[in-house]
Amino acid sequence: MERTEYTALSEETEEIEILIKSKSNPQAFKPIYQKYYKKIFLFILHRIGDKITTADLTQQVFLKALSSLGKFEFRGLPFSAWLYRVAINECNDFFRKAKRSRMVTLEDANVELLYEELTQEVTLEQLHQKLPSILEKLAPDELYFLELRFFESRPFKEVGEILGLTEVNAKVKTYRILDKMKRLFLS
Repeated sequence: MERTEYTALSEETEEIEILIKSKSNPQAFKPIYQKYYKKIFLFILHRIGDKITTADLTQQVFLKALSSLGKFEFRGLPFSAWLYRVAINECNDFFRKAKRSRMVTLEDANVELLYEELTQEVTLEQLHQKLPSILEKLAPDELYFLELRFFESRPFKEVGEILGLTEVNAKVKTYRILDKMKRLFLS
C-alpha cells in the first residue's frame, strides 16, 4: 500500500471514529465541522452568490448532518460525499422556497475547460456569448454535473460520490450533458 493510500485510509478511519463518537456526544463533531466548513461554504457560495445566505445554509448543512448521524451508513464513500449531498439538498430547498433562480458562476478558466470538451468548431468568444443561454436550458441536476466537473475541477470519482453515483455513471451522464450542450450550441 502506498503512503498516500495509507494516509487516506488512516484519515477515513479517524473520521469514522469521530462520527461514531458524535452520535452520543455532539461536541465530538467539531473536527468534522472544522475540516469541511470552508469547503461546504464555498460549494454553496458558488450556487447562491450571497455570503450571508451561504453562511446560514452552511450552518443548516452541519446541523442536519449532526442530527441525522444515526441515519448515516458507511458504504465505502467518504463522509464528505454525504455532506455535499446534504448541501445540494439545502441549496435546492432554498431555491424552491425563495422562488429564486439558480446561479452559475462562470470563470474564464472554467469556460476554457468546457470549451475544450464541447466544440472547437467555433471560437471561445462565441462560446462566451452563447453559454449563459445554453446553461439556462439545462435542468438543475445537469448543472451540478457541469459545476462539479468543470467549474470546480473535481475528478469523476468525486462527482459520482457527491451525487450518489458510480464513477462510470458520473462520467456517462456528464458526457451526455455535454452532447446535449453541443446540440444546443450548434442549433
